[in-house]
Amino acid sequence: MKKIASFSVNHDKLKKGMYVSRIDGDVVTYDLRMKVPNAGDYLSNGALHTFEHLFATYARNSALSDSVIYVGPMGCRTGFYFLLRDNVSRLDALHLVQESFAFIRDFEGEIPGSREECGNYKEHDLKGAKETAVDMLEVLKDWTPEKMEYEV
Repeated sequence: MKKIASFSVNHDKLKKGMYVSRIDGDVVTYDLRMKVPNAGDYLSNGALHTFEHLFATYARNSALSDSVIYVGPMGCRTGFYFLLRDNVSRLDALHLVQESFAFIRDFEGEIPGSREECGNYKEHDLKGAKETAVDMLEVLKDWTPEKMEYEV
């Protein structure tokens, strides 16, 4: 079988950040790498789950909501995939991610999409999600579209 694009990236060299993982037609997949792969520090299931609910809620209610295709966690628990239509510039995608993470950092209250709307509503960790958002806002504060290419 053909090797998929995300398995073609040397994860031993991958750092935290925001990268263009692939482009398929008019869809751009962003790799939001929140943890250094294979370093022994991963997102907890609860923090990952809460982050997903808040990130998806914010992005799908933003001015770019019509261009949001998917927000979802990586199985390895080192980050998220964020899929947008290619009509969104890389700079606007970066700003949306930064705004989403600031929303998570500042969020208080009941997690959107709980109980009836979720298959595992008891496993949430708002504190952990906020800590991840704070860390990633620091990582991305000076990020630019030029940094979105994987290092080879």
